[in-house]
Formats: sequence, C-alpha cells, structure tokens
Amino acid sequence: MSIKNTALEERIKELTCLYEVSSIIVNADAVEISETLKAIGKSLKKGFQFPEQTNILIEIPLHTYKTGPINKEHQISADVILFNKIKGRIVASIKKKSLLFLDEEQPLLDNVALKLGNLLERIEIQQNEISLKRQMERADRLKILGELTAGIAHELNTPLANILGFAELLKDDFKNVNQTTQDVDKIISNAIFAREVVKKLMFFACEMPQEKKEINIVPNIKNALNLLEATFRKEQVKHTIIIDESELNLKADTVQITQILFNLIINAIYFSPKNGLVTIKAHQTKTDIVLEIFDEGEGILEENLDKIFQPFFSTKSPGDGTGLGLSVVHGIVASHHGTIKAKNNKLKGACFTVKLPKS
Repeated sequence: MSIKNTALEERIKELTCLYEVSSIIVNADAVEISETLKAIGKSLKKGFQFPEQTNILIEIPLHTYKTGPINKEHQISADVILFNKIKGRIVASIKKKSLLFLDEEQPLLDNVALKLGNLLERIEIQQNEISLKRQMERADRLKILGELTAGIAHELNTPLANILGFAELLKDDFKNVNQTTQDVDKIISNAIFAREVVKKLMFFACEMPQEKKEINIVPNIKNALNLLEATFRKEQVKHTIIIDESELNLKADTVQITQILFNLIINAIYFSPKNGLVTIKAHQTKTDIVLEIFDEGEGILEENLDKIFQPFFSTKSPGDGTGLGLSVVHGIVASHHGTIKAKNNKLKGACFTVKLPKS
C-alpha cells in the first residue's frame, strides 16, 4: 500500500472518530456522563494509527475512564478546558516505545478535548439553570407561605389574647378552689404555648417589628452558649466556639439575632449523639458576618435539604417540635437581607451557614 493511501486512510479514521465523538456529545446528558466518557474513549482509541496498542485515559471532575493501562513514558495529552480553566485531561498512550504517534494525532486529541469541554460547560449551564429555577420556585412558595402565615397569625393573635386575659381573671375568681385553679392553669399554659407558636409564625412571615442597630455579635454568641449550658449538660453534648476576632459588628435586631442563635444551636444539640460535639464558628468578610453551626448527628437526607426551611416541616420525633424553628430562622435572616444554607459535612453531621450583611 502506498504512503499516500496509508495517510488517506488515517485521515479518514480521524474524521470518522471526530464525527462519532460529535454524535456522542450531541446526545449526551449529565445523568449518563460515565457512559458518555466510555463511548468517547472507545471511539477515540479507534482513531489512532495503532488502535490495538493505544489506550485512552479521560479525567474530568468526579469521573475517570480509561480503556486500559497507561504507559506514562510514551504518551500525548490534551487539557479539558471548562470556562477558561483546566478541569481535566485526555491522554493517549502507546504500549510499545518503538511505535510513534502521528503528527496529526495530537490535533485529534485537542479537538476531542475541546468538544468534551464544550459538553461539560453545557451540562453545568443546564444544572445552574435548573438550580436557579428551583430556588425561584422555592422563593415563590415561601413568599406565599409567608403571606398565609402572616394572615393566620393576625387572626389567631386577638382570640389568644382574649383567652389569656379572661383565663387570668377567672383564676383570680376561683383562687380558693384548687381543682378549678388547676384547670385554669392548664388553659393559661396552653394559650401561652399557642401564643408562642403565633410569635414564631410572625417571625417566619417577617411581621415582627425590628429594631436594627449596630451590634457586636460575639457577646450574643457567648451569651447564647452560656444560657444553653444546662441544656448541653443535660443532653451530654459538648461544644466549642471558634471566633478569632473580639468584634464582629453588623446592623441587626439583637432579639432576632439571639433567636437565630438559639434555634440553630438547640437544633444542633437535638440531633447530636451523646458525647457529640457542636461547633460554633464566626468570622467576617468584607461585606458579611458569617456564622456556622456544625453538629455530629446523622446529617440531613438529600431529599429534605430543600424542605427544612418550610414551616411545619420537621424531622424531629412527634411532640418534639412544631416545625417552625428553622422557618423562623429563615424569615429573620431574609428580613436582614442575608442567606442561610444547610449542607451535610464530609464525615458526619450537618452544617448551617448564615451570612448577614454588615450594613
């Protein structure tokens, strides 16, 4: 076979390879990325002069595929670029050192790496769009829930105040009758509990009046821990605080900041095992105060991560909570124009991160 015919056959193989890879990438999606890499690797292998002696390695974030052992001493490679940053590579290696790569095989590798980078960019854009859509849908749901809970809270507030007022008057009238006094006490205690639920609803709906002023959040954190010291001891949970600065100043409502701290720390205590550790961290960036609460519990189920800030949603045992604690925190943080996120730690437990603007 003439040199021209051999060269022509190699070009046809390379063009066929590029066509196959293009077809694979056009039909690819994020769910089947492993299968996509496998198909690209096998197709690319066939595009080289010595396919039986050539192996392909594809490395991208979270995924790796290779057709066989890679000869590190005899290889060519191309970077996979994602949004102008190197995020992976494609390597072709030949088993026998006596066999050489063709000059055209490096551009082939470069082309496939470019196409793979374009695919990864497309997938990331799609995932970001889906994530943004979910966030917008969640924000809309929370807005509707906020309006609904505000209405419920206002409707319940007046009758609850009347119940409490008349029950206290009734208690005075029957203060010498033990059984009646006990029954009235039950009415009062239940009305007070209901009023607290209403308060939490109003916090969630951002209906509680705010008195924002310049505060140093460090003493607030330490005071909250001091007040919860007995709870830590009772539940046999340890705690540590990591704050490198003596002052972390921001403009906020002191009472509502305390509400954030109490709810998040109590939540961490509840989900921590005996002898578990709750870690409270705080630091500042140029624009925000960042508060992080870590626990060593079982973490949050993936399907619950998007639900835990919704009112009345709770993973606690029946009777252990109203499902409003984290909703209250979310409402307060939102009213301070901040953000709150929940995620699972790498080893164990969960972390809640609150960012509050300094001004």
